[in-house]
Amino acid sequence: MDYAGRLSAHLPLATRLLVVKADGSVLVHSDSLSYKPLNWMSPPTTFTLDEVDEERAAAGVVELWRVANPKTADLLVISIHEILHDSSHELGVDPGLQKDGVEADLQRLLAEQIELLGEGHTLVRREYMTAIGPVDILAKDPDGASVAVEIKRRGDIDGVEQLTRYLELMNRDPLLAPVTGVFAAQEIKPQARTLAEDRGIRCLLLDYDTMRGLETGHARLF
Repeated sequence: MDYAGRLSAHLPLATRLLVVKADGSVLVHSDSLSYKPLNWMSPPTTFTLDEVDEERAAAGVVELWRVANPKTADLLVISIHEILHDSSHELGVDPGLQKDGVEADLQRLLAEQIELLGEGHTLVRREYMTAIGPVDILAKDPDGASVAVEIKRRGDIDGVEQLTRYLELMNRDPLLAPVTGVFAAQEIKPQARTLAEDRGIRCLLLDYDTMRGLETGHARLF
């Protein structure tokens, strides 16, 4: 399995779990690393089943997958030697992740106090639906550009990845683009902050009590 793009990577022959999703995502999992894939391709992608040449066939390859991202020129080539199980399932419309009580309150309060994003910001709507789930808040900045906000109680890398997927999709919509992101939480882990800033996503610390009017003070935007 070979990947070429911002870097090059090779996975040796082993038993893998390959997940091909309807949105074009392709994920390569092992039986370790918990939920994290060893390698993946994010949409948009093109998927082709290439002809296996004599050299690969002699090495035991029975199928050759080529997954390409036409926007970035990233390429993932997967050589399959044996298929242990192959199944396809329609998952239907995803209702999205249901927020717990505190996250739901934070979303409502931030929508009511949208100026915490910065002076001149305006609310478009809460729970802005995309093809992969709802964005917590869609707003406009003072220049009229779109801002997508993901809200968590504790912000970790998973939340940044979730917002990144929303931004990739929304920025392909000419009616919304360009869309910037804000990752808002009561607490943001250092690794998540580093990843967010590297991707151009702002981080907003939310003070739940202050937003409910229990204390004086302000949310802090870093």
